[in-house]
Amino acid sequence: MQASPHPRETTRLPQHLSVAGTICHNPHAMVRDFDDNEFPLAYFISFRSYGTWLHGDQRGSTSRTRNKYGTPRMVPNPGLRQGEVKQLKHPPVKLDSRQRPVVEEAIREVCTNRGYWLRAINVRTNHVHTVVSAAIKPEPVLQAFQAYATRKLRRAGLLPGDVKTWTRHGSTQYLWKERHVERAIDYVLNGQGDDLPSFDD
Repeated sequence: MQASPHPRETTRLPQHLSVAGTICHNPHAMVRDFDDNEFPLAYFISFRSYGTWLHGDQRGSTSRTRNKYGTPRMVPNPGLRQGEVKQLKHPPVKLDSRQRPVVEEAIREVCTNRGYWLRAINVRTNHVHTVVSAAIKPEPVLQAFQAYATRKLRRAGLLPGDVKTWTRHGSTQYLWKERHVERAIDYVLNGQGDDLPSFDD
């Protein structure tokens, strides 16, 4: 199947996709009309666990008004970070070896139930990276990932009800070119680190 269908071409998302050992099973793959001008090939969606990257962090940080892709990060500010630490409702959340598989399973369930194409996923101790294709805007996808994961963790008895699991927002980058999709997948599966890959070319 072509990765980038022609405008208005009806495309059935594949029921099985294997990328370096990451398999997405979708028994309810949906038929959608993809318009190249409306939706990208995929989204690179990332989000962090609560309290693990605060404003003023030495790695740089973003804010609600400075969160567009390509915008320089805010410079480190120890005073600002300390103020953020004091405002935390509870200690930062670090996902352990029992919690991480549950988060991944929850995200796979979202993709199966809603007909998204999960191209790659990596759940770490303090963040989650995914590459996913969906014929909607990325924000509802991100919100569903977080909500499903939180609910599944609580049902499994792995997260107290009063613990906030995720940061309020995340990163939703649009991948319009096949090489950008491949670059994002490679980063998710093999890269990682504080500096996200560039998709400017």
